[in-house]
Amino acid sequence: MALWTDDDDLFALARRELFPAVVGDVMDKMGLLHQFLPAAMRPLAPDMVVVGRAMPVLETDVFGETGGVGMDGSVNRPFGLMFRALDDLRPNEVYVCTGASPRYALWGELMSLRAGKLGAAGAIVDGFSRDTDGILALGFPTFSRGSYAQDQGPRGKVIDFRCPIELDGVRVAPGDIVFGDRDGVCVIPHAAEEEAFRRALEKARGEKLVRQALENGMGAAEAFEHFGIM
Repeated sequence: MALWTDDDDLFALARRELFPAVVGDVMDKMGLLHQFLPAAMRPLAPDMVVVGRAMPVLETDVFGETGGVGMDGSVNRPFGLMFRALDDLRPNEVYVCTGASPRYALWGELMSLRAGKLGAAGAIVDGFSRDTDGILALGFPTFSRGSYAQDQGPRGKVIDFRCPIELDGVRVAPGDIVFGDRDGVCVIPHAAEEEAFRRALEKARGEKLVRQALENGMGAAEAFEHFGIM
């Protein structure tokens, strides 16, 4: 029997029963040992959870709002392709951005407002966010390396999106699932998602039995020998 029918069902199930740590644990067993984004990437609020399909975005540093044309003139536009990338977000997608130096913010309140209107699930930026109070008021799940007010306008531009990217060696392809909470963000490759979530559900449900056994006085070694989970 299928455990979920579509993305809405899967993501609701993940929010209800799972957390990134248990998904990461089962991916370790599957040989996927490097699936967590850098530990410095944190939610703006401790209770923020993001789960959805990655919409990868590639940013680059520039040294002025105009100058240079790129292959199609995009680099000469303010913010490059950022507005096109933002407007291209689909329901349950997560804006995942990397490529910039830590000199400016990659995400803010108005971007969060637009993304939320499109049904996007969150934003994960390999750098800073800003407009923190505004984003928190919107409740839009945002993960970043911290808050910094300096604008990207004259300093960075989006040069591509819906393209594979890497964050500290972790590959993120369009359509991969990203799942994050206060303990970290993991990337579940599209080809491995069915097995990863099935095994994670089995482990999470098994951990409840381990917890009950420990609460009833069973030793840790005995519990691990009996359940194979810890």
